[in-house]
Amino acid sequence: MKLSILDQSPIISGHSAAQAIAETLKLARRADELGYHRYWLAEHHAIAALADPCPEILLARLGAETRRIRVGTGGVLLPYYSAFKVAEVFRMLEALYPGRIDLGIGRAPGGDQRTARAVGGGHFPDAEQFPQQVWELVGCLDGTLPEDHPFGKVRVQPEGRLAGRVAPEVWLLGSSDYSGLLAAQLGLRFSFAHFINAQGGDAVMRAYKERYQTSGREPEPHTSVCCFVICAESDADAERLARVVDVRRLDMAYNLDTPVPTQEQAEQRGFNAEERAHIQSQRARLVHGSAETCKEKLLSVAEKFSADELMVLTITGDYATRLESYELLARAFALAG
Repeated sequence: MKLSILDQSPIISGHSAAQAIAETLKLARRADELGYHRYWLAEHHAIAALADPCPEILLARLGAETRRIRVGTGGVLLPYYSAFKVAEVFRMLEALYPGRIDLGIGRAPGGDQRTARAVGGGHFPDAEQFPQQVWELVGCLDGTLPEDHPFGKVRVQPEGRLAGRVAPEVWLLGSSDYSGLLAAQLGLRFSFAHFINAQGGDAVMRAYKERYQTSGREPEPHTSVCCFVICAESDADAERLARVVDVRRLDMAYNLDTPVPTQEQAEQRGFNAEERAHIQSQRARLVHGSAETCKEKLLSVAEKFSADELMVLTITGDYATRLESYELLARAFALAG
């Protein structure tokens, strides 16, 4: 089973955004050494806990910092942008790092409505145009836009087939059936965000595979599922570290725009009965425990989803335990590092 990483570049309380980005680069280098298959960067805007609003820029640095691992986005929020421009950015990245670039795309705003309008140049992103944008993006990447399309004769650069193949890989990301069905219709890869929605993803994945339409890019359907994971030396240690996630998700429920709490801050926080109920309701989105416990749970998720690949997202109250979590998983899955 291929194992990959989604990194949201978390800003832990007491640290700066610059430090969070430095930790992303450090983790990517270590993931490359450990044998992880992919390393994806997420796009978020105006969120105090997350440092990366422009993953395509950080991705260019990430490619230079690593040697083997595939690197990409999870994902670019396409409704904000020109499909043509995104295609040129990622063709350039593919030219720089041939055979290693993934373009994961989503349609969520990645922030509040006021921020979304600011990112969109004064307009809220029109997600209704998303299917057309995805189709145009793939057409620009592959040079397959019809000649009668308004941009059909526009030169997309860098030109030609890159490294002897059409690239990069394109993935649609989602936490509902919308993107899964669109990926099936367009013949694209699909990644389900279990860390956002732990319910119904297996049915979404089945529908994707059942309705998949073969494309020039992808003769067969290809899937991954992304889980929030905290792996530690013991189940008890992982439960202690998970308190940071509990507090973080509770703050999000209260619309509190705060950095990720430290372990000490999380342990000082008390919960009333209603808050404990909310925390428990969110625990289905979390896989945590010792390395063997996490491996067993992740393989169970992969089997339930009939997923080809697993992707993991880890946030804890300090960067050292986050790194250790990924190291423990790599050993448990016997990655070829």
